Amino acid sequence: MKILGIESSGLVASVAVVQDAVLLGEYTTNFKKTHSQTLLPMLDELKKMIELDLNEVDAIAISAGPGSFTGLRIGSATAKGLGLALKKPIVEVPTLEGMAFQLWSSDSVICPIMDARRSQVYTAVYEYGCKTQSTAQTGADMPDLPVCLVEQAGMDIHDLLARLHEIGRKVIFLGDGVPVYADVIAEDCKVPYSFAPAHMNAQRAGSIAALGSIYYSLGKFVLAAEHQPEYLRKSQAEREKEERK
Repeated sequence: MKILGIESSGLVASVAVVQDAVLLGEYTTNFKKTHSQTLLPMLDELKKMIELDLNEVDAIAISAGPGSFTGLRIGSATAKGLGLALKKPIVEVPTLEGMAFQLWSSDSVICPIMDARRSQVYTAVYEYGCKTQSTAQTGADMPDLPVCLVEQAGMDIHDLLARLHEIGRKVIFLGDGVPVYADVIAEDCKVPYSFAPAHMNAQRAGSIAALGSIYYSLGKFVLAAEHQPEYLRKSQAEREKEERK
């Protein structure tokens, strides 16, 4: 089984290919360029490096949201276009769950936070402990899936900290919200916490492809024409339009 992963939900642009639990290649950048400039050239370069025939891909895993409206639209359009052209299904991986999968099997609570501006974050809370059953596709037990303790949502950073206090366990934060809200966390977080290191603290297509391969084996995918990103809330332009009305 070969899965192409695409990640464009935030500042990071990333593409990766996972085949039978092996990461064949990944191209990731975290720099100030629009994803419309980077994703397809990165995919083309990755194809050359690993001699990839896109027709051999079984499915395309996409970071489905939440995240940047522009980034999600670009990633969604790229995945959808490839899916329609190649007649491949789309595996919709929740962005925050894909981030949590990077800290696979941690015994701490995992809390991805993405900056949503105005003291708001896109967030969810996960732990590990739910063993996925073996399937005919893999022929072996698959890795544990993250168990969701708090569903994906946009919320005030202080409300998030209050939820974590209720859970009452050590937490690992990761995501682009960490540098923005590190001072708030240091001041108000009442449970032990740490921040994920540089190689684990941002979105990566390798995680989206790896988690996507599990979902694909479990039959969790959609036709390319059916895929829509998960924004969680209206865009700033839409909110401002409603306020003017």
